[in-house]
Amino acid sequence: MTRALMFMGTGSDVGKSLLVAGLCRAFTNRGLRVAPFKPQNMSNNAAVTEDGGEIGRAQALQARAAKRPPLTAMNPVLLKPEQETGAQLVVRGQRRTSMSARDYFARRAVLLPEVLAAYNELATNADLILVEGAGSASEVNLRANDIANFGFAQAANVPVIVIGDIQRGGVIASLVGTFAVIDPADAALIAATLINKFQGDTTLFDAGKTFIATRTGVPCLGPIPYFADAHKLPAEDVMALDAPQRSGTGQYVIAVPRLPRIANFDDLDPLRAEPGVSVIVVEPGHALPRNADLIILPGSKATRADLAALRHNGWDIDILAHHRAGGRVLGICGGYQMLGKTIADPDGIEGPPGTSPGLGLLDLDTVLTPVKQLRVEHATHAATSLPIAGYHMHMGVTQGPDCANPFAYVDATREGAVSPDGRVAGTYLHGLFAADDFRRAFLGNAATASLNYEAGIDTTLDALAAHLESHLDLDALLALAQPVRTA
Repeated sequence: MTRALMFMGTGSDVGKSLLVAGLCRAFTNRGLRVAPFKPQNMSNNAAVTEDGGEIGRAQALQARAAKRPPLTAMNPVLLKPEQETGAQLVVRGQRRTSMSARDYFARRAVLLPEVLAAYNELATNADLILVEGAGSASEVNLRANDIANFGFAQAANVPVIVIGDIQRGGVIASLVGTFAVIDPADAALIAATLINKFQGDTTLFDAGKTFIATRTGVPCLGPIPYFADAHKLPAEDVMALDAPQRSGTGQYVIAVPRLPRIANFDDLDPLRAEPGVSVIVVEPGHALPRNADLIILPGSKATRADLAALRHNGWDIDILAHHRAGGRVLGICGGYQMLGKTIADPDGIEGPPGTSPGLGLLDLDTVLTPVKQLRVEHATHAATSLPIAGYHMHMGVTQGPDCANPFAYVDATREGAVSPDGRVAGTYLHGLFAADDFRRAFLGNAATASLNYEAGIDTTLDALAAHLESHLDLDALLALAQPVRTA
């Protein structure tokens, strides 16, 4: 019998994704077959799945926590923002269309059968499904046609735990207020509330828990103390970049311009973990640091628009000056496309049709195409012959003379490009710096031989599971889960 439990929040970034990841590992360590599920996600930080699609990075991490491969069924609807009011719609891992937010909210109900089908598919091979909601549980203005929160919970009859982040302040009002504003039928699905990210003496909140339980009529769980090592795990949301812009105190400086539609920024995580490296994410309005050893142009969900933003901030001047002074530049995916001579979007895939001049640091041109390439790749770095495990997630074909000098090889196929002087390189390979030997060779003396990045993620997931075991009654939590009602 498969059971399910859903976790919603009083707002975004209250810790839903991390909590579900920790519970996936904790219950998996207890011998249960656990599957994560998020009906609808919005993120430009995505991962390629075993079945050849893409899902939100958080669900891929949760799958890893559950010690199972990521599948498109774990996040059947993914929205990838391309504009301020529009996004690419990905269903079961494949790009379906691009549409405005207004159109999506009006039409999303038609996706509910596909969401429920994915959920039921997971139930055939799991003892427990841990469901993550999106945004806030109390967005009553978006309740009609909802498939992400109570709309899904009602359709699947899943009990809900509502999480509040005590660090934000007003956690009592946000939890009690959720019950006050949502529909009574939705409130009836809430089995408990939960206090997250507590710092200090937890007994000082005993009276607060009692008040919340009394006013809501359901148990108040926790508090769960703040998990200090959360930064060691890949982040889902671009809000993670709102943390301190400089990571590390090492002498080797890597500068990364924060593009408006930056994508797959977890490519930077292994670099942040290196003790000898400082990663500086440069905010708009600030110049790229002159003392940078390496500039990385990251992935982008709208390459031509982000290239225009790069120029608006004067970063193109900084990059060219950095190169003239002997500095290194690496472009990843959209950043790779920016390094070429032109980027053409004749069909208007990412915005208005047209062609933009690139930075001209690589002799190549890119044409955006409708077919998205989604593949897990095992490559070999051309300069060092070291292995790279990464993935392709891009639209576009890049060609030109510098492609004859590849960054890497996938089997015998050339991948990416390197400039004749060897100081500018581009690649479509995301996740490349997780390969320890390659990362050390690429960074030279700045890297340490002691960092095993992938093993560190699993160590942190185990620590998170132990943290939750210490502060939650997992048996009581499991008892709240209800059998999956299959179609």
